[in-house]
Amino acid sequence: MRFASHRDIARAVERGVRKAGLPVAYSAGFSPHPKISYSGGAPTGAASEAEFLEISLTQICDPRGVGERLDAALPTGIDVIEVTDLAHSPEGLRLEASHWMVVLPGVPPAEADRAVQEFLAAAHADVERLTSKGTRQLDARAAVLTMELDRRAMHDQDAGCAILRMVVRHMTPAVRPDDILVALRRMSALAPSSPPLVTRLAQGPLGQAETAAPSVSLSLDAPPDLGGGADQGHEKATRLDAESAGLTRTAPESAYELLPRGAGRPAMADSAREPDGRDCPHARDRARQQGST
Repeated sequence: MRFASHRDIARAVERGVRKAGLPVAYSAGFSPHPKISYSGGAPTGAASEAEFLEISLTQICDPRGVGERLDAALPTGIDVIEVTDLAHSPEGLRLEASHWMVVLPGVPPAEADRAVQEFLAAAHADVERLTSKGTRQLDARAAVLTMELDRRAMHDQDAGCAILRMVVRHMTPAVRPDDILVALRRMSALAPSSPPLVTRLAQGPLGQAETAAPSVSLSLDAPPDLGGGADQGHEKATRLDAESAGLTRTAPESAYELLPRGAGRPAMADSAREPDGRDCPHARDRARQQGST
């Protein structure tokens, strides 16, 4: 699932919500869409144990039941970890940083440690990324709050790979783990023998240590036979914040947004304005009379 794009994940979640029979709310307008929002999605190619999304429902449901129904309806590789009712979460969800684990196949731990020290000692680490708006220059060093070699990799020198753990600040434009790996390669010639396996372990506010309760937390699995690292299975997401154990409940823009899809609108006869005159014979007659007058 780590090779699925964000749009593919969104489609899978929408289909899972319909399959689970959840009373999801829909947006108003000519093209209603299910009210599902995503926060800080992982880049394509990265596995994750801490993805967050919010689903607006038209009625109160048991969070545990919602999680079980949605987990059973989602495809293999996307797992629901936790569901929280936003009504009981007075504070907003602040996703300010992510905790990443990067497995570097074929890189000796000592060589990776030297590259980490050189990277942390640098004032800047500029990299370029090609976007739809052209080439953008990013400072990968400014986004990295902490970076260290995994302790098990340091003790096991014959593991055949190095494992990095780093906390990366959410910035605009976003600095991705692959941008940081590009900077490491340029500064220290750090080159894995095969593509690295990148996994997000947690995301949340800065400066805390315990768990932040998500609205819906998802896991995107990585193939078990890739990467060759020690930590490729599911890990419990040790999220970065504790105090904001709740999220902000967003008030609906109008009462109509609380209605399920297909709910009838008010009759046009009771409306304050007529529909488009091109489709209304009475309006056309009145227009002719006004023109002749």
